[in-house]
Amino acid sequence: MSEYDERLVGGGAEGPEEQVIEAALRPKRLDDFVGQERVREQLSLVLRSALRRGRTPDHVLLSGGPGLGKTTLAMIIAAELGQPLRITSGPAIERAGDLAAVLSTLAEGEVLFLDEIHRMARPAEEMLYMAMEDFRVDVMVGKGPGATAIPLDIAPFTLVGATTRAGMLPGPLRDRFGFTGHMDFYGPAELEVIVQRSARLLEVEITDEGAAEVASRSRGTPRIANRLLRRVRDYAEVRGDGRVTHEAARAALTLYEVDERGLDRLDRAVLASLLRKFGGGPVGLSTLAVSVGEEPETVEVVAEPFLVRQGFLARTPRGRIATPAAWAHLGLTPPPTAPLAGAALFDLDEGAEQPE
Repeated sequence: MSEYDERLVGGGAEGPEEQVIEAALRPKRLDDFVGQERVREQLSLVLRSALRRGRTPDHVLLSGGPGLGKTTLAMIIAAELGQPLRITSGPAIERAGDLAAVLSTLAEGEVLFLDEIHRMARPAEEMLYMAMEDFRVDVMVGKGPGATAIPLDIAPFTLVGATTRAGMLPGPLRDRFGFTGHMDFYGPAELEVIVQRSARLLEVEITDEGAAEVASRSRGTPRIANRLLRRVRDYAEVRGDGRVTHEAARAALTLYEVDERGLDRLDRAVLASLLRKFGGGPVGLSTLAVSVGEEPETVEVVAEPFLVRQGFLARTPRGRIATPAAWAHLGLTPPPTAPLAGAALFDLDEGAEQPE
């Protein structure tokens, strides 16, 4: 397993105890959900209208990065409707029969949460079209010329699909969702509120300055904010008086290698390699990944989005290029020949990178 697979600020696997704590910190109602105001308001109208009409709401698609609250909103939708929630994921639906088995057991009005919907197998995806639109599926019996399609009616349900890559969803599937909400990254003030709320639930005494310090290093993501809070709590309990102050938060996050901008060890390794080994670029993704001992997909999916969002790195047709902010953040002086990604920041054509 890679040393970065369970990063403190990443989306790595959690143990059962961590998952229980995460579940306890989730808001249960829309009124308790912090941030995403526009999505929250729009979703509230969809749900209230359906309840007044006594009908199941339109299907809901939630898109956005990991840890922004898509699963929490799916749970809230079920709670607001007073209906049970059935949870599955795209990778778990390998065949059309897997989907048929799930759909055929849904009760009327039940909410089906399909996480990572963009990773669902194509045959199942095509079956889902009919289920979403007509509440019916065709189950194939037999093989070859003698195969027969048996129509199977299913109870009206609400599908909540979640994806981190909305662009990978086929048009016919996207069009069948009555409401699409895009989850944005959170601002520091919103994350402060989340940290304060989580601290109360965890019975952790925290100062305003301590909450602000944790929020500022949380990469705009509530899941990361809650994870950092728990590690800071551990530090305060073992090496302090149990109170999460500004000083305790800074010391704890320094120990866990999360810097003032939220960069962790992998992020800084990518930047340091780009600057020190390749003079700021341009350099191809695979070469950059080899230089830090990681797979290209790990660098591209885990580290790069945040580095690009923070303005430290640009993707160009020639490769990855560091920005002036990256040199400044690591305290390095760019050589006179370094490409400082000025015009490159406006050219994010990822598909045109030249082969190495």
